[in-house]
Amino acid sequence: MLPARTPSAAVKENLLPRSMKIPRLAIISTHPIQYYAPIFQALVRSGKLCVRVFYTWSQTASAEVADSGFGRTIRWDIPLLEGYEFEFVPNVARRPGTDHFFGLRNPSLNRAVESWQPDAVLVFGWNSEAHLRALLHFKQRIPVFFRGDSTLLNRRPGWRTLARKLYLNWVYRHVDVAIAVGANNRDYYEWCGLAPEQIAFAPHAIDTERFADPQGQHEGTAQQWRAQLGIAPQARVVLFAGKLQVQKDPFLLLAAFLTCEAAGHLVFVGHGALESELRARAAGHSNVHFLPFQNQLAMPAVYRLGDVFILPSCSETWGLALNEAMACGRALIASDRAGGTRDLVKEGINGWAFRSGDLVGLTSVIRRALTCQESQLRSMGEAARQESSRWSIREAALGIERAVMCYVFDSSRAPLPSA
Repeated sequence: MLPARTPSAAVKENLLPRSMKIPRLAIISTHPIQYYAPIFQALVRSGKLCVRVFYTWSQTASAEVADSGFGRTIRWDIPLLEGYEFEFVPNVARRPGTDHFFGLRNPSLNRAVESWQPDAVLVFGWNSEAHLRALLHFKQRIPVFFRGDSTLLNRRPGWRTLARKLYLNWVYRHVDVAIAVGANNRDYYEWCGLAPEQIAFAPHAIDTERFADPQGQHEGTAQQWRAQLGIAPQARVVLFAGKLQVQKDPFLLLAAFLTCEAAGHLVFVGHGALESELRARAAGHSNVHFLPFQNQLAMPAVYRLGDVFILPSCSETWGLALNEAMACGRALIASDRAGGTRDLVKEGINGWAFRSGDLVGLTSVIRRALTCQESQLRSMGEAARQESSRWSIREAALGIERAVMCYVFDSSRAPLPSA
């Protein structure tokens, strides 16, 4: 087994003797992720749970992750292995990864978790051999919590859906409490057979503080960036940042922008399989710009390149880029097939939603964003920023903490906290 991380002083303070009745929560996750590590850190800072994370994609211990969506190996430029106890459990899969069920095979995982003697286990995602085996193993031994972000947005009628429902009903019988990240995710859990009292809530979150800009430094960087792209200071800009792949539907966005015939600029930030064709279709349009993949420290300035952020996805379990754009004070345009749209987009208040694949609808809202009063757009951006506080790392950690404390350590089994 790979050596466990030696706890920092802050973590040691959290690892109090069991006689102090500090609940021990084992967390099983695939690899260090920029959206999850801050939650683990926040749980430790709270001090109400003793936390240890067991990572199952041990090949990422070097901090490099092969990301097929971006088409490159990623090394994040923010610390993801600080402030909490963790362990990389050896993964013996022939083709390691999270893109297929047998990419995570960890024969020693359950034994490693048990040796830590947790009071409960929280599993992030079940769609791998190792994580599913963990659910099956720990059910009836200790309380099993689960966190994912699946939705029913792409469900189609037919026998395959019925078969999948039967299978998922079996999977979730091995979960005591599912922690929903939003309304669409809650609907999914109920469809999978969980009772309402088995579903808690902890919002899908980002580190909102990292995206704040109290001194205006990120805004200044964004303005310089716009100037380098040849965008006038008062020009209106719509922004897409993410993987240039089919699920994000960037071709629809480009077509709608070129169709709307309103003055403005479109900026794409990212890499992906569709990049070459997208650039070819945009050739000759000087108001369409492309920037390469940007790492995490640059993203607060990236979102401020645009006046409006657009997520046109035809398939997206959530879309945390929406959260990030909100934290940067930007209005939103989002497809109804993005799982987060239902919770995050308040029509006409902080943005607009449109029906996935609807060129006319997307064209209309882009035109509205490019032609509305500057004061309206600023007001919508401020409303987005305020709304983002409800979807913070702190709130996510509190949701997990409350669910665990309520279910495991409240003998009355009071109703779980919900959205």
